[in-house]
Amino acid sequence: MSYIWSYLKKYPKWLVMDLLGAFLFVVVNLGMPTVLARMIDQGVTKGDRSAIFFWAGMMLIIILLGIVGRVTLSYASGCLTTTMIRDMRNSMYDKLQEYSHHEYEKIGVSSLVTRMTSDAFVLMQFAEQSLRMGLVTPMMMISSVVMILLTSPSLAWIVAVAVPFLIWVVAYVAIKTKPLSEKQQATLDKINQYVRENLTGLRVIRAFAREDFQETRFDRKNDDYAQISSRLFKLTGITEPLFVQILIAMIVAIVAFALDPLAKGSLRIGDLVAFIEYSFHALFSFLMFANLFTMYPRMAVSSARIKEVMDMPISIDPNENGVTEGKTKGYLEFNNVTFAYPGETESPVLHDISFKAEPGQTIAFIGSTGSGKSSLVNLIPRFYDVTLGKILVDGVDVRDYNLKALRQKIGFIPQKALLFTGTIGENLKYGKEDATLEELHSAADIAQAKEFIESREEKFDTHLAEGGSNLSGGQKQRLSIARAVVKKPDIYIFDDSFSALDYKTDAQLRARLKEVTGDSTVLIVAQRVGTIMDADQIIVLDEGEIVGRGRHEELIKSNAIYREIAQSQLKNQSLTEE
Repeated sequence: MSYIWSYLKKYPKWLVMDLLGAFLFVVVNLGMPTVLARMIDQGVTKGDRSAIFFWAGMMLIIILLGIVGRVTLSYASGCLTTTMIRDMRNSMYDKLQEYSHHEYEKIGVSSLVTRMTSDAFVLMQFAEQSLRMGLVTPMMMISSVVMILLTSPSLAWIVAVAVPFLIWVVAYVAIKTKPLSEKQQATLDKINQYVRENLTGLRVIRAFAREDFQETRFDRKNDDYAQISSRLFKLTGITEPLFVQILIAMIVAIVAFALDPLAKGSLRIGDLVAFIEYSFHALFSFLMFANLFTMYPRMAVSSARIKEVMDMPISIDPNENGVTEGKTKGYLEFNNVTFAYPGETESPVLHDISFKAEPGQTIAFIGSTGSGKSSLVNLIPRFYDVTLGKILVDGVDVRDYNLKALRQKIGFIPQKALLFTGTIGENLKYGKEDATLEELHSAADIAQAKEFIESREEKFDTHLAEGGSNLSGGQKQRLSIARAVVKKPDIYIFDDSFSALDYKTDAQLRARLKEVTGDSTVLIVAQRVGTIMDADQIIVLDEGEIVGRGRHEELIKSNAIYREIAQSQLKNQSLTEE
């Protein structure tokens, strides 16, 4: 509840309105029985028409006040909860932008989506009920008890007897619902995970004809969710029927025990009617409060899950006050770098890596799968931090840079080309928002993407589906490269970014890239020797260690691992040909 309050307290004006609406609501609901009692005792039983009309007028005033109170309460609570959930999701999204790969892996993308949507919605529901009923019900209960004691103290014990039964029901339901709520949200995480895997891996599933397996797996988890939800809703569902039965029994008892005072004249009919109304309001308010209380365990679970996201320590310090610019541009140095993934410090994936790169140079990395090539280049933009040693960009340790400033220097083209929903032009401007149409044309031409863009009716305004799924793998890679070219960074990192291109397009693209990368440092991770044959320096990695470095011709002669890779790929041409 404290987490919800941290957002609600930002809007005191609406909180005051909510409190005012709740107060009017209580006054109206407690005023009506009193006015009705006076109408019966002073007007109806005595046949006094003027008294009847007077109290009828008072009823009308109370009803109008009630309308104002209800509207104010609904408006204020609605504004508060919608604004709260907006701010909460914005805070979560901003926090996620600070996450490194390690934090995402720790919680899981599917779970993060559930927390951003389902868990936040649970908090919104609870906040809305709290603002509407959480303020009203305590005031109603206290005021009703006071009026019960003032109206007929001799019958008050009946209400007192009913309360322990109500408390037992509420406590029982609350205790049982919390573990079920935890299981329910954890199962929903799994459902989201299966849906996400199914949508992203649809082609693989169909290629292996595994639709039935996926359906069975999803059905099983969905059934688990349905069973848990059914048990949860049954528990919360028994609250109201039990309350109604207790309420009915209480009213019957009140009427039965009121017969004698009525006969003796110590209790008037109007007061009896008012007493029943007050008793009803007291227990009904308790029912509303109980419903809120039964929602609390589920809210507590969702709140804890959201707080886990917000309180997650960030492993990559953004260094807001760090260096924003070095004295040079494009200089890169790895100085005895050793790296192990978080939690796996005893098994480093890189060992004592050292090399230098200068503007105008192309440094390539090659090696068998799992040799650490991608891990190495992921350290430069600080997707992870080094375990030992240091990485210098323009003479400054990357950890001393303002993180955003560091990444502004880098044009990163990942292994898996990722495009965003929107137009081709919007995607190309991702690294430079004010890029001109001429710059987009130039970048597309260099990346060998201009031809297929021009072939589309809307050209740069062509809409891309989620993840660029309406493009081929090669087209997506070329657009990813064009996006980096538009940015014009000091350091280009191509992490196996030519793998989806044919050899001809690959060669043409690399030749054109030289036009724009002359003053930049270019790092290329590749599987194909043909892609890196003209690199100024090729670094051969094996099991996280540098086992060779030099130009293509030198490595063919001196490095067995490189020669073996080259021989397997260049069987029909000279190993020293480009």
